[in-house]
Amino acid sequence: MGNDSSPDPASAGIAGQSIDLLIASRLLALRQSQGLSLSDLAERSGVSKAMISKVERAQSSPTAVLLGKLAAGLGVPLAQLLTEEKAQPQRLRRRAEQEVWRDPQAGYLRRQVAERQAGSGVEMVEIELPREARVDYPRWSGKPYRQCLWMLEGELQVDYGDERFELAPGDRLDFGVDRPLVFKALGGSACRYLLVASPE
Repeated sequence: MGNDSSPDPASAGIAGQSIDLLIASRLLALRQSQGLSLSDLAERSGVSKAMISKVERAQSSPTAVLLGKLAAGLGVPLAQLLTEEKAQPQRLRRRAEQEVWRDPQAGYLRRQVAERQAGSGVEMVEIELPREARVDYPRWSGKPYRQCLWMLEGELQVDYGDERFELAPGDRLDFGVDRPLVFKALGGSACRYLLVASPE
């Protein structure tokens, strides 16, 4: 008989609560560090004051699309909402130590393989998109950065503004955050890819 590898519901619930608390504290800290009121961030991001307040109080589990809008409004990479600030990056980072976040709506899974380096600003993220899942991000309003995507499994469609690209395993795509972005899993299965972000 096979082993049941499905996650324990109680553990999954605790993990979900802890990431919601982390997002809440990071969002509040980033907003306050920029001297932004709820109204200011609502105007910049297109997210209502009520929803921002719910996220900051950990009363709502935000989706990737919502977090993308908030990050764009703050002008920061998405990772800054999902990971804690670390004074010194680790030379060796085991898989179990890499922060994981799952979109409660689309099932999008984001693994922070390497946190943003203080000197270079480079970070590495592994993404898994379920079959037919789609994630939309607005144009970033802050300091621009570049992304390099390396396709690992499945098929992916990337809309970079008006340009459309269809990627298969082994393909690489360079793009920025200066235009709206759409990521969509193609075909009959999930897809997985690696994103490396760096300053322009």
